[in-house]
Amino acid sequence: MSSKKDNALLSQRSKVKQSCPECQQQGRKGVLEPRRGKHGPFLICSECDFLKPLGNHDGHVVKALGVACPQCQAELVLRQGRYGMFIGCSDYPQCQHIESVEKPEPDLTCHSHLCPECGLGQIVERKSRFGKVFYACDSFPQCKFTLNLSPISGECEQCQFPLLVERKSATGSKLQCANRKCNAVQKVS
Repeated sequence: MSSKKDNALLSQRSKVKQSCPECQQQGRKGVLEPRRGKHGPFLICSECDFLKPLGNHDGHVVKALGVACPQCQAELVLRQGRYGMFIGCSDYPQCQHIESVEKPEPDLTCHSHLCPECGLGQIVERKSRFGKVFYACDSFPQCKFTLNLSPISGECEQCQFPLLVERKSATGSKLQCANRKCNAVQKVS
């Protein structure tokens, strides 16, 4: 929240004195006072530990999407939360289903290369948590074979390893053995 909005909320709230709902139930006369914290403005009771945030970070509904929830079949809605927009179930809190607004692109792109290490899995394209593309066996965690460069079908002339990688440089492309113990360079044919 911006400081301009914070100041506007605090100045509006300081003019109107509100009584604390918890203190009213117990017969005390607590008053809610506006304060500012690192998560934005809030109201705090002068008598007890009641606290109420003033910002709109409560997951309020922005728009109904008209799509059924995969868990409970209630309607999915677009919500504004503390960390931005998200899609959630309209039957919250009974159903806790949430989705990201940005649909993640499929991070597994099959290159139809059989894994040379385990012989069971396929080499697929993945993205690291930092967004860098790498290639790995899809039977992870049983097989931990990975490549940083794009795999190419072919056999190494020196060690007969069944997979090559394409190494691009300023002088052109070269094929290199994917076996880390060999790394023999071959000419592109």
